[in-house]
Amino acid sequence: MLYTRIRKSPYYYASRRHGVQMYSVYNHTYHPRHYGDPVAEYWHLLNGVTLWDVGVERQIEISGPDAFDFTNLLVVRDLNKCAVEQCKYVFLCLPDGGIINDPVLMRVEENRFLLSLADSDVELWARGVAHNSDFDVTIKEIDLGPVQVQGPKSKDVMVDLFGESILEIPYYYLRRYELDGMNVLVSRTGYTGELGYEIYLHEASRKGEKLWDAVLEAGKPHDLAVIGPCHIRRIEGGILALGADMWYDTNPYEVGMGYDWMVDLEQGSDFIGKEALARIKQEGAKRKLVGVEIGGEPLGAYNDGAMVDFFGVDRDGERIGKVTSACFSPRLEKNIGYAMVPTEHSELGTELEVETPRERTSAVIVEKPFIDPKKETPKQELAGTAGGQD
Repeated sequence: MLYTRIRKSPYYYASRRHGVQMYSVYNHTYHPRHYGDPVAEYWHLLNGVTLWDVGVERQIEISGPDAFDFTNLLVVRDLNKCAVEQCKYVFLCLPDGGIINDPVLMRVEENRFLLSLADSDVELWARGVAHNSDFDVTIKEIDLGPVQVQGPKSKDVMVDLFGESILEIPYYYLRRYELDGMNVLVSRTGYTGELGYEIYLHEASRKGEKLWDAVLEAGKPHDLAVIGPCHIRRIEGGILALGADMWYDTNPYEVGMGYDWMVDLEQGSDFIGKEALARIKQEGAKRKLVGVEIGGEPLGAYNDGAMVDFFGVDRDGERIGKVTSACFSPRLEKNIGYAMVPTEHSELGTELEVETPRERTSAVIVEKPFIDPKKETPKQELAGTAGGQD
């Protein structure tokens, strides 16, 4: 028997039935990138409803008497402003302010938190922080596996699965449900900038195929399609990717996420990186992640393998930065992306040159997000509910 060091998600065999054409590895786990035509997947997401295998989002549970204080030490937001059953998009930072991870945090109970991880080993980091500390906490990865149901018709599929009460969940909140003997958490979150939900299945390694089939069955009347992560839509919507647009050497101010509510320097907790981030805010970031429109030939869908290397960015013949994510937007009919450049070259309208794998072409700095800057689409009210704050 052949064993692999790369893990399989709880939905690996179920999602393979739909004809995965390309995989990547994310959190040491096989991750379907697309099923043949990323542009067709993009349009299905915009106009219908889609199902994603996102079991690669490993779930780290922090529990115990000191779970609140310990988790508040790890993240740069003030968790006093996070209610039970609320979700928050958060940064975990190094002492120098670098970004370790940007998970969705879920406060499941007063002293129990879940971190739904991007691609880095946060469990090891959290255990290291807790080692020899006075915090009474338990830190572990749990058998909780998510799928995403995304798109304007996602609400219809979710109502068929869970009933009308699903429409009462505000943006960035969660609720517990039971579905045919399966215990799940349902959150109104996603990686698309579209209306959508994530279903987190308990005992996912044992029950993953059962949940997958249940969602497929509920999706049949709504023409549900199985797709991979839609990077065209996340780039259009201003959503960042750890490992591309930010990493350990990047801080929240450089990626335009230094809002007071996101990096709360006024809170009482001395979270990790607070001193460094206060200094960066005072001195000003030396680099900035900007939106760019890029000329030349269409760049592809990002997750089709077209963007193998980061593109160099030049100004007056000098290499000054790099494009971190880029794609061709079918709606805008142009190449768009993000570029990390020195702050002095980050003004809107600044003209640049970009060297892609195929050509040298022009670029200009523009506003981002490129579409729906106020996130009105995912925050839309359903059943009279008000959208939350991510």
